[in-house]
Amino acid sequence: MMAGFGIQVESLYVHVPFCARKCEYCAFYSEGAQAELVQRYVAALGREMDLVASDLAPRTVFFGGGTPSLLTLPQWSTVFATMDRLKLLGAKEWTIECNPATVSLDKARLWRDHGVNRVSMGVQSLDASLLDRLGRIHSREGVFRSFDILRQAGFENMNIDLMFAIPGQTLEIWRRTIDEALALGSEHLSCYEVIYEEDTPLFEQLQAGEFDIDEELACTMYDTLLERAHSVGFAQYEIANFARSIRADSNTKTPRNGRAGGEELTDRPAAIPAFACRHNLNYWHGGSYYGLGPSAAGYVRGVRTKNWANTRLYCEQLEKGRRALEWSETLPPLQRAGETAAFGLRTTPGLEFTSFHQITGYDLEREWRSEMRELVDRGWGELDARGFRLTPSGLRFADAAAELFLR
Repeated sequence: MMAGFGIQVESLYVHVPFCARKCEYCAFYSEGAQAELVQRYVAALGREMDLVASDLAPRTVFFGGGTPSLLTLPQWSTVFATMDRLKLLGAKEWTIECNPATVSLDKARLWRDHGVNRVSMGVQSLDASLLDRLGRIHSREGVFRSFDILRQAGFENMNIDLMFAIPGQTLEIWRRTIDEALALGSEHLSCYEVIYEEDTPLFEQLQAGEFDIDEELACTMYDTLLERAHSVGFAQYEIANFARSIRADSNTKTPRNGRAGGEELTDRPAAIPAFACRHNLNYWHGGSYYGLGPSAAGYVRGVRTKNWANTRLYCEQLEKGRRALEWSETLPPLQRAGETAAFGLRTTPGLEFTSFHQITGYDLEREWRSEMRELVDRGWGELDARGFRLTPSGLRFADAAAELFLR
């Protein structure tokens, strides 16, 4: 444990910056998977893990990207060996993001054998024309095949990622996609409205007038999502995230989280469904986490960091024995509290007065009284003796609501 730090950080995010092809909508840092650079990255990642391991005791681990499932079996074995040596294995929840086109049974079994117990599959759409429109490399058939492979490998906690309000996507296509995705029987569902980020092909097409944004259709799609997901046992616990409390094929009331032996999911508020993503909940509750890999952001005890969004520069810095930090900043306590409030509003339970004070040291009722009252008056917020949360209509405008809480 690092001297003077006290309790070790319990969440770890690792960014794997490689993709077979860049998607039309994606603004995350990624690049093509050149074999030599990927090998160099794996070695540099091991060095970065070495530098922070003494301050880490991971209960949640999340490998995102990019496309983490692009790494080969030997490369994954190297990563796992490093984590084993540094005592970073054994997280209660360990997620790997994957593209359906890059899943194999051998790779899935290797993940399970080393403690990975949750997979998030980037499906985005089950319509062939829209998959091509988004620049995805997988087919709709590949989604079903990969889902079956992951189940065969023993994964009992799986997420499906979908997108709506895609240019050219009709309400009928969206309904069909939701129903087909729900029929898979995953434990978690993430559904995101398309965001037009600068420096992406989709943004350039919008700017060129190739299509228009239909806000009314997007709202109808969101309402359809809520209705369909709730009808089959999913509970919404965050704007874009839904989870079950029991597995779709289970008759028991205590779910399993994908670990051998069926470990119970108990460390969550009663209002949060059992298969909610613990790692993301830590973000939304303002918890500390280390971010490793090119472009990765971290937040540890009030200090926010950002790694260089350049894989070669990232590797160079680690090869010199230092973190590849582009910048770091220490947030004043009131700013930290405001960000905790803003993130917490994304969740359906919202902000609980007592726990907010315990986490931040600030009185939500006093410091943000006028902001909460304004949101109540708009019909976006609900205030009671327990705390404050956004209404279903308020969740549609959570970003605007959150801005009121920032200091």
